[in-house]
Amino acid sequence: MSAAQLYTKYTRVWIPDPDEVWRSAEIIKDYKEGDKSLQLKLEDETLYEYPIDLPGSELPFLRNPDILVGQNDLTALSYLHEPAVLHNLKVRFLESNHIYTYCGIVLVAINPYEQLPIYEQDVIYAYSGQNMGDMDPHIFAVAEEAYKQMARDEKNQSIIVSGESGAGKTVSAKYAMRFFATVGGSASETNIETKVLASSPIMEAIGNAKTTRNDNSSRFGKYIQIGFDKRYHIIGANMRTYLLEKSRVVFQAEDERNYHIFYQLCASSSLPEFKDLGLTCAEDFFYTSQGGDTSIDGVDDADDFEKTRHAFTLLGVKESHQMTIFRIIAAILHLGNLKIQGERDGEVCSISSEDEHLSSFCSLLGVEHSQMQHWLCHRKLVTTAETYVKSMSLHQVVNARNALAKHIYAQLFNWIVQHVNKALHTTVKQHSFIGVLDIYGFETFEVNSFEQFCINYANEKLQQQFNSHVFKLEQEEYMKEGIPWTLIDFYDNQPCIDLIEAKLGILDLLDEECKVPKGTDQNWAQKLYDRHAASQHFQKPRMSNTSFIVLHFADKVEYQSEGFLEKNRDTVYEEQINILKASQYQMVADLFQEEKDAVPATAVAKRTPRINVRSAKPAFKAANKEHRKTVGHQFRNSLQLLMETLNATTPHYVRCIKPNDEKLPFKFDPKRAVQQLRACGVLETIRISAAGFPSRWSYPDFFNRYRVLMNKRDLSKNDKKQICQTLLEDLIKDPDKFQFGRTKIFFRAGQVAYLEKLRADKFRAATIMIQKTVRGWLQRARYQRLRRATLALQRYARGHLARRLFQHLRRTRAAIILQKQYRMLRMRRAFLRVCSATLTIQAFARGMFVRRIYHQMLMEHKATILQKYARGWLARVRFRRAQAAAVVLQCHWRRLRARRQLQALRIEARSAQHLKKLNIGMENKVVQLQRKVDEQNKENKLLSEQLSMLTSAHSSEVEKLKKELQQYQQTQQGDGKQLLSLQEETERLRMELERAHGEREVLEDSHGKERDLLRKRICDLEEENALLKQEKEELNSRILCQSEDEFARNTVEENMQMKKELEEERSRYQNLVKEYASLEQRYDNLRDEMTIFKQTPGHRRNPSNQSSLESDSNNPSICTSEIGDTEDVIQQVEEIGMEKAAMDMTLFLKLQKRVRELELERKKLQAQLEKKEQESKKSQVNEIKTEVTSEHEDFAYNSLKRQELESENKKLKNELNELRKAIADHATQNNSNDVQDGYNLLLNQLKSANEELEVRKEEVLILRSQIMKAAQQKETGKNMESISPNASWPNSDRHVDQEDAIEAYQGMCETNRKTEDWGYLNEDGELGLAYQGLKQVARLLEAQLQDQRREHEEEMEALKNQVDLMQEELEKQQQAFLQTLQLSPEVQVEFGLQQEITRLTNENLDLKELLEKLEKNEKKLKKQLKIYMKKVQDFEASQTMVPVERRPHERNMQVAVQRKEKDFQGMLEYYKEDEPLLIRNLITDLKPQAVSATVPCLPAYILYMCIRHADYINDDQKVHSLLTSTINGVKKVLKKHQDDFEMTSFWLANTCRLLHCLKQYSGEEGFMTQNTAKQNEHCLKNFDLTEYRQVLGHLSIQIYQQLINIAEGILQPMIVSAVLENESIQGLSIVKPVGYRKYSSNAGDSSYSLDEMIRQLNTFHSIMCDQGLDPEIIQQVFKQLFYMINAIALNNLLLRKDVCSWSTGMQLRFNISQLEEWLHGKNLQQSGAAQTLEPLIQAAQLLQLKKKTSEDAEAICSLCTSLTTQQIVKILNLYTPVNEFEERVTVAFIRNIQKQLQERNDPPQLLLDFKHMFPVLFPFNPSAITMDSIHLPASLNLDFLNKV
Repeated sequence: MSAAQLYTKYTRVWIPDPDEVWRSAEIIKDYKEGDKSLQLKLEDETLYEYPIDLPGSELPFLRNPDILVGQNDLTALSYLHEPAVLHNLKVRFLESNHIYTYCGIVLVAINPYEQLPIYEQDVIYAYSGQNMGDMDPHIFAVAEEAYKQMARDEKNQSIIVSGESGAGKTVSAKYAMRFFATVGGSASETNIETKVLASSPIMEAIGNAKTTRNDNSSRFGKYIQIGFDKRYHIIGANMRTYLLEKSRVVFQAEDERNYHIFYQLCASSSLPEFKDLGLTCAEDFFYTSQGGDTSIDGVDDADDFEKTRHAFTLLGVKESHQMTIFRIIAAILHLGNLKIQGERDGEVCSISSEDEHLSSFCSLLGVEHSQMQHWLCHRKLVTTAETYVKSMSLHQVVNARNALAKHIYAQLFNWIVQHVNKALHTTVKQHSFIGVLDIYGFETFEVNSFEQFCINYANEKLQQQFNSHVFKLEQEEYMKEGIPWTLIDFYDNQPCIDLIEAKLGILDLLDEECKVPKGTDQNWAQKLYDRHAASQHFQKPRMSNTSFIVLHFADKVEYQSEGFLEKNRDTVYEEQINILKASQYQMVADLFQEEKDAVPATAVAKRTPRINVRSAKPAFKAANKEHRKTVGHQFRNSLQLLMETLNATTPHYVRCIKPNDEKLPFKFDPKRAVQQLRACGVLETIRISAAGFPSRWSYPDFFNRYRVLMNKRDLSKNDKKQICQTLLEDLIKDPDKFQFGRTKIFFRAGQVAYLEKLRADKFRAATIMIQKTVRGWLQRARYQRLRRATLALQRYARGHLARRLFQHLRRTRAAIILQKQYRMLRMRRAFLRVCSATLTIQAFARGMFVRRIYHQMLMEHKATILQKYARGWLARVRFRRAQAAAVVLQCHWRRLRARRQLQALRIEARSAQHLKKLNIGMENKVVQLQRKVDEQNKENKLLSEQLSMLTSAHSSEVEKLKKELQQYQQTQQGDGKQLLSLQEETERLRMELERAHGEREVLEDSHGKERDLLRKRICDLEEENALLKQEKEELNSRILCQSEDEFARNTVEENMQMKKELEEERSRYQNLVKEYASLEQRYDNLRDEMTIFKQTPGHRRNPSNQSSLESDSNNPSICTSEIGDTEDVIQQVEEIGMEKAAMDMTLFLKLQKRVRELELERKKLQAQLEKKEQESKKSQVNEIKTEVTSEHEDFAYNSLKRQELESENKKLKNELNELRKAIADHATQNNSNDVQDGYNLLLNQLKSANEELEVRKEEVLILRSQIMKAAQQKETGKNMESISPNASWPNSDRHVDQEDAIEAYQGMCETNRKTEDWGYLNEDGELGLAYQGLKQVARLLEAQLQDQRREHEEEMEALKNQVDLMQEELEKQQQAFLQTLQLSPEVQVEFGLQQEITRLTNENLDLKELLEKLEKNEKKLKKQLKIYMKKVQDFEASQTMVPVERRPHERNMQVAVQRKEKDFQGMLEYYKEDEPLLIRNLITDLKPQAVSATVPCLPAYILYMCIRHADYINDDQKVHSLLTSTINGVKKVLKKHQDDFEMTSFWLANTCRLLHCLKQYSGEEGFMTQNTAKQNEHCLKNFDLTEYRQVLGHLSIQIYQQLINIAEGILQPMIVSAVLENESIQGLSIVKPVGYRKYSSNAGDSSYSLDEMIRQLNTFHSIMCDQGLDPEIIQQVFKQLFYMINAIALNNLLLRKDVCSWSTGMQLRFNISQLEEWLHGKNLQQSGAAQTLEPLIQAAQLLQLKKKTSEDAEAICSLCTSLTTQQIVKILNLYTPVNEFEERVTVAFIRNIQKQLQERNDPPQLLLDFKHMFPVLFPFNPSAITMDSIHLPASLNLDFLNKV
């Protein structure tokens, strides 16, 4: 196409601008050949004439259409040039806030200077496994591409991150390493990925500093190699460093800082461990204060220092080494503060010996003070004849000091890098690696020195490698597509590299000048002028003889030669180094030991054995060995090694751009951006791409995009490739502008824009035609609408006039009639009012007189009745009180006397009987024991005296009480006299009351008239009151409705909150189960690996290696009592044996303590639950239905909480048993006798503790029985005392103290134990027995005496309390009586009745409580009686059964006998040795297809029938063995079929069915509500399998989670292509607007349709339904799967710009509707799966909504409630118009959205957690199938099972 065709009116172009670099303009006049200028209009509407006839002036660059702006890949633009690239980056950065953009194989990263939420863990998982072109540009996409190519091609990779200071290189490299650490985490427990990330804080502290461009600038280059094994897990890492900027240690420019570590150490100098360093603030040291401000805004140096120390510790650096590092750094600071004194005009210098900084420097480094003081100011000159010591000048001393400081820091830096590498090193063989190169970009300053020269030299080498790699990729792409290859001319910077590194180049001449004794920078610069003056890349400045200019690929740089020689030599005097070598600190001395090789220690290449490094060209050989000592030569060698490594890997490029120098967030400076784009090679990539065919389209995409340009005849063809060729040949006449490849069409630059222009013209013409037709139709419709409206208006106006006349006549007639009727009505109302008033006055007067007489008679009658009842009640109260007091005193006195007599008789009886038993056969030895008997008698006398004293005291107390009682009675008599006086007072008051009544009658007469006058007013008020009442009732009803609504709303909110808490608790619990399963699986894997590792030829397997099933036998044994009992634990240990049991006693005790705590908590919760149940029963009558519902929900929640606590309790017990088993296995493998002895000791201790516990249990049972008997005797005694006055014996119902009884029992036991040790008294030990017997008798007597004393004190306290209570009650009654006397007689009677009713109510409540307790005890006893009767019946039945002996040849006879039985009881019998065969045939080898035609879940029913038979014969070992083998067998099958959905679903259904059977037939009433009578006969009789139900529940959760993982693994690859990319609506094209290049060479990327995904869902559903899985579980499965579909699709949508369009929203909504229809068709709409798709539905609606006005913003905010603010803003930023007729979302609209959504408290994460798993519930689902109706198919090979 000619220029005249392109530069037409309305075409937009780019023109140069001094401020914005490039400026947009629009052509307002067509260009013609020969025109000397272009007529343009700028964006601000100003006209501009662009000259094109001047020398060097050309036609301006064309601007891309708006539809192409904002592309993810710069090479996808139609016009590829500098302004297009700059504008695209600016639009993406400022409008969409996208900091990453592809440029071919380069990722351009612009530093936002702000933290963005795009680096979270979920973003890493979203990019993991994706192709590079499928998602939005990101550093994670580049890292994933490198990781994928390493795994696919088995070739090492490199990521090269470059850019100038402040562009974000270090952060980008850090995020890339974080991606590798997350995706390729180490398989072992070494956490090597954590160590790799921990190296960053250390390297930043010692290698980063604040510069004028960056607050955290890396002042060195580093290349980190992350090693991977064959499974591509991280196994280690290695780091190389390049060209540390040592000069920064001693000098910093203005507003810059030294390395961070110096300021961090100064900020932490106040810590006690750093007191010896002698540090203060950073401003006090010369080396840290030259730049001015020593702080950085927003940076806490002390906090960073703690992170650095933590990183040192994490990498294994010892604390002593850390302190030495800090001492060296502090010594450098003190070295900079030395005060150097000049003498003789500075020719001679000295340092004072009292200089505190010198002393600190020497003490910190451990060197001699005097020697360091001398050699800092002197140097040694060695000649052939002798050696001289010469003083140095002031300038030389300062230089030497600075050189020493730089050398010390450099050596310390290398030592730290070595130790970091040592910490990251691994002995595992490395399979491959990924290298991350974080290196300085091209630098140019006002003053450029040796450091900038080396940096730019390295960038020249990297740019050469980058150019060749880009050129190579382009060539491979053309050759793969079969495009004719033409040589593309690209910039080759080899001449510039030769200028620097070739023989007699700049570095070679520099090294040569360094060898000259008196070489200077000026001489070296002169040699450069002489040697390279003719070079095209070298220039001499006009105004300087000490500078030179090098023309680099990015820009020309002027270098000042001053300091080049000094920095290249890096001279440090040997005498100073020797002093440091003699340091008393070994680490300081080791830093300065000479190495054999001069290559820096950081270049450790031997640790990458898999690298086969070959350079692209022969390595450059050094001219002289002495060159290795210079810095330039070392840097050249290390750079050469780096290039060899990069050439041996596949590179990936990240170019970091600094948008502005002010470090402001999201500010774009075009000048700075263009400068960096030119320097980093991005524009070179654009130029290479533009030179060929930059735009590339696949044939289907081109066909879908430009089909509007084709005619119908071409569209009828089937070959799309031929159609595309025909179209292009017709539209583009120049055949060189495009090429046809095998799969793509290649276009020259600008051709796609031309095609877009043709397409837009076609659409514009069609739009005009549509508009013309629509506008004509609208005008016709408007005319017809106006005509119809006019006719209607006329008709309505005429009708209105006629109606108005008729209305006037009608109103006139009605007015006359109204006047007549009104006059008549007014006169009638006046007459009726007078008549009514007269009648009312008469009626009220007559009624008043009659009522007055009636009230007088009524008052007299009531007064008489009240007096009668009051006097009678008072007399009865006095009598009952006196009678009760007398009875109480008699009872207490008789009981006291009876107890004394009984106690004396018991003591006498016990003493005599015991002595008779002990004195059998001891007649001959009485004399020997007489002395001891006397002593005992004395003691008894003392005790009796004490008893008598207590008795006398007791009697005195009783007398006192009697006196008090008499006084009390006397006071009662006095109260009687007072009552008579009060009655007289009452009579007097009654007389006064009658007189007042008379006065009141007079007053009533006087007020009668006033009452009549107020009568009318009262009527009016009554009417108003009626109205007010009506309004009040309306308000009350309204308030009641509102309160009911509010109450209902609060109830719903509380229910939702409780459900949410329950879901969270269940989720945490199931996560624990999941972690437990994973740990169990990991344990099995490790054990298998250890087994394989230990097996050697010639050895047979150990018992621990035979099977993995034994390790899974972690279920508790069955017992009818509590499972966690200690007796059962001992029994289990004895059964397992010494080889398989061992336990840690301390851990056992801790777990036991935890079990007790959980039991207490469970009891508390149960008590609270019972209280709530009682409250709910009391309030059930007055509550509405909603309250009842809430109470039931509370009850359900509490019961669930209790069950969870019980399950946690049982889980702890299970873990204890597992711990025992694990230690047992460890004990079997350890052959040491010490371990066996220790185990035996622990076992014996546990057994002894158990025996003691059993003794305590028996004693507690005895004491409990005594307490119950005593309580019963007390109750009967209380009932009998009122009938019979007979006295009972003392201490007959005495409560024996538990501790005293236990002590006495232990004493008796000790007597029996120690009998054999008392043989020294006599031969048969009778004397010792007698002595011990007397001792025990005395102890029992003492205990009884103490009990009696305690009881006496308790009785005294009880009596005192009773007296106090009676006094209080008397005072209360007196007060009440006085109050009643002050009241009227009517109120007195009413008050007395209330008091009596209250008393009777309290007594009634006490009796009810006692009755409830008795009923509970009765129920418990009945339940125990039933259990015992059941056991007796079972025992009798087992006795009647004839034992059948097991013989092999009798098997057939037994089967024959079974066939003759008519009734099948639903039990299956098998022999113990057939159990492995049963497990193998029924579980291990069973295929789901084998039982597909039978009853669903048949294996579960068969297993339950076997369990039921074992329960029937009361064989707990058989039940335990069968259930354990079943669980282990299921685990083994699932482990074997980890990816088989059908097998996993089959065993999930069977496990759940077995769990339901154990519940349904457990005998618990809650699970038997739906059972038939026949099914109730099949319940378990002997065993409680609650523990195994818990274990099966855990197993079901594990199987469910495995099922979900399998289904997600199958569905996950389908989701993106089926939901987002698949075009289900034909004709709705969602093709990308330009050719989208993918750089991942993945072959076989499969695309799925929505129908395929729905077919897969159908497969899942049919499998689960056919296998009998519960419908509730199926619903939960699909809810989880649909949540995953929603999360993955939404995450992909949020990370892809190409799918955020209106057409994608339309397509997405259609696809979601298809999924919703599928849910409805499968009757899964109640599962909650459709609700999980709500965020995706709202995202689709957001793409389709209008996005212009504030009303649109409000609609979006109200609609998108399930999307977070970040997600809404992200979708709006990503929204891309498919064609030019759509408009982009403006920045103002997005800001409006953000403002309106500020009140939301959304979570900070952008993406959804697609790995989130909802907690699963297994609701109880009983089966209607009876066990006796199940048939065993012959295909299962279960002939050994016998029906019972």
